Amino acid sequence: MSQSATRPGRLKIGVISAGKVGATLAAALRASGHTITGAYAHSEASTDRLETMLPNVPAMEVEEIAASSEMILLAVPDDELGPLVEGMAKLGLWKRGHLAVHVAGRYGTGILDPAAQAGAIPLAIHPAMTFTGTSLDLKRLIDCPFGITGSGMFLPIGQALVEETGGHAVIIEEEDRGLYHAAICHGANHAVTLVNQAMRMLESIGIEDPGAYLTPLIHASIDGALRSGEKLLTGPVVRGDAGTVAEHLQAIDALAATDGATDIPPVYRALATATADRANQRRVLPDAQRERVDEAIHPNG
Repeated sequence: MSQSATRPGRLKIGVISAGKVGATLAAALRASGHTITGAYAHSEASTDRLETMLPNVPAMEVEEIAASSEMILLAVPDDELGPLVEGMAKLGLWKRGHLAVHVAGRYGTGILDPAAQAGAIPLAIHPAMTFTGTSLDLKRLIDCPFGITGSGMFLPIGQALVEETGGHAVIIEEEDRGLYHAAICHGANHAVTLVNQAMRMLESIGIEDPGAYLTPLIHASIDGALRSGEKLLTGPVVRGDAGTVAEHLQAIDALAATDGATDIPPVYRALATATADRANQRRVLPDAQRERVDEAIHPNG
């Protein structure tokens, strides 16, 4: 028997469901000595993921998972979490002493109230990471920050679970979860949209590998932003080059008219406006130049 399997506090953990996040966290917790009793796999993709990420873990129905587990890891889409917790409560599946742990960034522990009313211990543990659903994700968990929420009495349990996956826990208050999740999505998901828009623009002028072309610039920009905030922000908006901004928008509007890339012009205008606002507030962009940039962004007022 491995040393981890003999450590105290090992839990029987059931997973609902074997999606990208659920399978990865379950695999990490199993590696630390916990037992994964079963996982709900409702699609062909989740069944394949269960076999790959959690070999020998059986696929189970929700009722079986609840009956055989001490901790239930709820890893379902945000909009499905509330109905799932409530439905399990109506069926009497939550038991006193159950650990009810969800991984949704949007919610704290309030969404788990039906489970808590039945005597379960509610915890919210959200990894601030994007997942592929493969073994590569296990490496990404090392030093990954987790936003955790729970009552003071139970927070040490959440912190211990996070540490066992290789991550580090950051306490997020219940009332701050909405803004916390918005920040994570805005900084990560929307960045993907933005970078892909730039790649499409380069591809439209014949650059065969726009991702490779942008890699050094994007890496340098993101690294600078993470290290220094706005101090290293540059570009025509910050410099007050209104003519350049106007030419950008002419080219982008033309692309939208000919290639149907209608999503790009409003994003450019919105981000150029936000950049001008911040540069002006930091007194990098004087008022007079700011006005000219605004006129270039919105020539018709």
